[in-house]
Amino acid sequence: MPKISAARLFEDNCEKLRLEWVAGRAGGARELDDEHLRDSREGLIGHLNFIHANWIQVIGRTELTHLNGLAPAAREQTLQQIKASELACMIVADGERAPDYLAALADSMKTALFATPFETMELMWILRPYLARALAVSTTMHGVFLDVLGMGVMLTGDSGVGKSELALELISRGSGLIADDVIELYRIAPEMIEGRCPALLRDFLEVRGLGVLNIRAIFGESALRPRKSLKLIVHLEKPAGSEAPPVERLPLKPGVQDIMGVHITKVTIPVAAGRNLAVLVEAAVRNRVLQLRGIDSTTDFIERQSQHMGGDGD
Repeated sequence: MPKISAARLFEDNCEKLRLEWVAGRAGGARELDDEHLRDSREGLIGHLNFIHANWIQVIGRTELTHLNGLAPAAREQTLQQIKASELACMIVADGERAPDYLAALADSMKTALFATPFETMELMWILRPYLARALAVSTTMHGVFLDVLGMGVMLTGDSGVGKSELALELISRGSGLIADDVIELYRIAPEMIEGRCPALLRDFLEVRGLGVLNIRAIFGESALRPRKSLKLIVHLEKPAGSEAPPVERLPLKPGVQDIMGVHITKVTIPVAAGRNLAVLVEAAVRNRVLQLRGIDSTTDFIERQSQHMGGDGD
């Protein structure tokens, strides 16, 4: 289950957001996890909210002006509302100094209190995608993940079918390697899967007969990508005799594969001697781009054929 602690959030974003840990040091181990977030009504991050309290409460200049303007009894009542909510941490933004009563509250709640010079909206713009990645549901798959013509493409198929050799040829034609053998897949949005490479396997591609190749050393930094959204699966299928299921010649609908509830377009390419698989994969990517723009070549051809046959009948 993906989790993130307040201390890790601070460490990962300390330099980028110029965070200062003001109070609530005992709350560093407090964690957010994906399952808890799905089952709760609270928001993940946002401005100070007492009705639908956020797990990460952002307190800017406007919120501090409101709190500072309250009578002591009313402010204490408001602070008790904050104390009653389940917070992961609080962040004072807009370059404001955290007031003493807020620091005392953080210490009593054992909840981390950070401060940043960033404005509240900019702070949330930066932290939301970070949190989406850190708390994303994940899985792993076997294959090779590449950036082909700007699109995230995963090559799959049985062992020995030629995935790595095809990947090597695509890299030599300008594609970028993301991961070989083990692909880490994260669902970072309702309809988006992001692929990454385990740290141990980064930069490496195993090719039968050549061994493990360091793609960074051979092709340079431009031949690698840290991550990419998965948009297309290319499955390599080697015919295994007459009993092998035939590949549909004119598929009316693109195939799909479900990964963590997201439908990813999938094409199957038969592997045979003399076929230029790199060109076929690039063509599949270009065709997928056209489909995303609403242009389906197969459907257009069938409609043209139907019109032609109807015209002959007249």
